[in-house]
Amino acid sequence: MAAVLLFSYLAAQVLLAAGSAVSEPSNGTVPLVLWHGMGDSCCNPLSMGAIKKMVEEEIPGIYVLSLMIGKNVIQDTENGFFMDVNEQVAMVCGQLAQDPKLKGGYNAMGFSQGAQFLRAVAQRCPSPPMKTLISVGGQHQGVYGLPRCPGESSHICDMIRKALNSGAYTDMVQKHLVQAQYWHDPFNDDLYKKHSLFLADINQERAVNETYKKNLQLLDKFVMVKFLQDTVVDPVDSEWFGFLKTGQAKETETLQESVLYKEDRLGLAAMDKAGKLVFLATEGDHLQFTREWFTAKLLPYLR
Repeated sequence: MAAVLLFSYLAAQVLLAAGSAVSEPSNGTVPLVLWHGMGDSCCNPLSMGAIKKMVEEEIPGIYVLSLMIGKNVIQDTENGFFMDVNEQVAMVCGQLAQDPKLKGGYNAMGFSQGAQFLRAVAQRCPSPPMKTLISVGGQHQGVYGLPRCPGESSHICDMIRKALNSGAYTDMVQKHLVQAQYWHDPFNDDLYKKHSLFLADINQERAVNETYKKNLQLLDKFVMVKFLQDTVVDPVDSEWFGFLKTGQAKETETLQESVLYKEDRLGLAAMDKAGKLVFLATEGDHLQFTREWFTAKLLPYLR
């Protein structure tokens, strides 16, 4: 495989899955579940297909399940824009629970929005157990902007921008637009906390769900990758669980400076103190990295 793999903008979500025909759990490997990002599908040979193949080459015998959200790749791609995220998460939870190869636990790797969706799986569905969660360019505090769209989806993004600008927190937009469910408007914090169907819930914005907090802390590691020249995620700090300070759109705060961390509403402060949080940064735009970087920085968490 070429030295440089441009894993173009991967993106979102259930349920046929593409898995490798794999060996018994006794081979000593830990299964891996992949969730793609916006505008992508489970099996694109230039993105998720290449990732799956690379991991299988590097870790012989591993079972890799690349989630397909829908009955085919077209539905899979469309559902990354239009299928309620909570429904997607519930469907994935059901699929994982029924897969005998995952019974002993699995690692998970989410790309772009697929990362926060997998975090929701960890918080809501502890069985089978997720061991390590790797977030590759995920937006854990959401986004406040859609500056550039992946791949061939620019016309869809134009429509999404109009919908978000006109009423991101209306029932219609929230229920039918995936990106609205992790839209985080710092100028309308009360509206966000009250009406966000997905992100405000998994980030404990309305109330502390002790089950979410307990389940997330069951992870052995939570690895977050930030792309330093990212032109897709705004603000890029969201990839490390940071975000814009409330009431303005210029200054950002880190995870450690946030109320979420200081009050430890999600258990992230406890995980940080226990050495379970890993913050990685890499040069490049959204989801662009080489095979060498992936092998050196991420594969060790899968072995």
